Formats: sequence, C-alpha cells, structure tokens
Amino acid sequence: MKSTSLYELNRKDMENDIRYMQLALAEAKKAFAMGEVPVGCVIVADGQVVGRGHNLTETLDDVTAHAEMQAITAATNTLGGKYLTQCTLYVTVEPCVMCAGAIGWAQVKRVVYGAADEKRGFTVFAPKALHPKCTVSSGVLELECRELMQSFFARKRNK
Repeated sequence: MKSTSLYELNRKDMENDIRYMQLALAEAKKAFAMGEVPVGCVIVADGQVVGRGHNLTETLDDVTAHAEMQAITAATNTLGGKYLTQCTLYVTVEPCVMCAGAIGWAQVKRVVYGAADEKRGFTVFAPKALHPKCTVSSGVLELECRELMQSFFARKRNK
C-alpha cells in the first residue's frame, strides 16, 4: 500500500479529490439524517461516479451494511464485474478492517479518505488488507468529515 499526502498530488488531482469527497460527504449527511453513523462513499471510474452508498446498518439491521460495502455493490453492478481495478473509492472516514478486506478483494486501484479512525481503522489493525497495487490518500476534507462524525456522536450522547 503506497500512501500519499495531498501535497504530492497535482492541482487537478486535488480538485477532483475534493469534488468527489464532497459527494461522499453528501452521502454521509443522508446517513446522519437517518440516524445512521454518518459515513458516505462514492466510487469513481473514468471521471464518472459508478457507485455510491452510506451507512445503513441500523436501517437494514445488518452490521455489514457499511457505506463502502453499499458503494462496492453498486459499482460492481454498474460496471458488470467484481473487480474495480480502474476505480477510486472516496470515503469520509478511514475504512474498517471488514471494508478494507472487501476493497482489497475488489482490487480497487486507489482509496481516498477524509478523517482517520484511530480506534477501528484498517491502518491500525490490518494495514496490508488492501490490494498490493492500491494507493491511499488521506486527509481530504478531513475537518468536515471529522466534524460530521463528532456532531453525530455528540447528539447521541445528549439524548
């Protein structure tokens, strides 16, 4: 897994990463409105969104219904195959180990996430879960992604 910072990307790549992360944030806000943990994800191939999703674990009563899993299913249905070798996955929060495993099996080319998850993120528990050719960028719209999560859990605690 090769990791890059925002400063290593050219301006066009940074603009694209921000634009697609904004779409992932819109998905996260849908989850927030539903009372779901606000994580959103979009998958892009050749400049087109081919899959999107947000957490649905409460709605579906399914612990595997994470945003990334929803988006991977949508993308593979759109593209007609199980491998996403030319795709970039944008997600508002660092994937968990389960999602990283699915991302690895789907052979996603690149993962871009906003906020790190120090407690449950894959980089803590399974840094080699992604496909060996996958590259990772982090910190895209990190503040917005983190603040959405923090406001969700603050609201939960105050109920």
